[in-house]
Amino acid sequence: MTLSTIEDRITKAAEKAGRPRADITLIAVSKVQPLDRVAHVLDQGHRCFGENKVQEASGKWPDFAKRYTDIDLHLIGPLQSNKTRSAIQLFDAIHTVDRPKLAQTIARIAQEEGQCPDLFIQVNTGEEAQKSGVLPADTDRFVTECRALDLPLRGLMCIPPVDEEPSLHFALLAKLAARNGLTGLSMGMSSDFESAIALGATHIRVGSAIFGERVAQG
Repeated sequence: MTLSTIEDRITKAAEKAGRPRADITLIAVSKVQPLDRVAHVLDQGHRCFGENKVQEASGKWPDFAKRYTDIDLHLIGPLQSNKTRSAIQLFDAIHTVDRPKLAQTIARIAQEEGQCPDLFIQVNTGEEAQKSGVLPADTDRFVTECRALDLPLRGLMCIPPVDEEPSLHFALLAKLAARNGLTGLSMGMSSDFESAIALGATHIRVGSAIFGERVAQG
């Protein structure tokens, strides 16, 4: 599959849902991808990318930024509190705000840095013990806490359980976001982004379908 194929599928899914294509951001998930593959996608004009780890992104994107303009970089993996300053300096959006301590750390460092990325709260819609994110029942309270810290909340994010129908989780996330007056919905990956778009996704995360299978780095 290629970037153009994914773009065509997004356009068709948006049309089917009666939504403008411009309302949907494609995040090309470039984690653990060889630099030449990432450069190839950049050369095609795509500028929005997602990384899982601050350290990997720090070693990759400053060099790309010297060669390509208008890069829009999103952190889609867990953020450790001790990496918060680096994340704020490097990323345009963080999709994995998942606990009060992290929200407080972001607020403090954003004040010191004079900038803050757009933020998404990660919701553990499947209530899976091994997965990060606030529980659905705790989402309203956490949104209120983040707003009290004057954080720039863009929306909510989820990663549905692999063995459950994803549309149920997308619908739940959309309901939680609407209830809290949030318009951003970061949901949908390579295998299910069309159903995510049908349920209101504003940001979809697609990796291997664009770049090919990931190459592990030792």
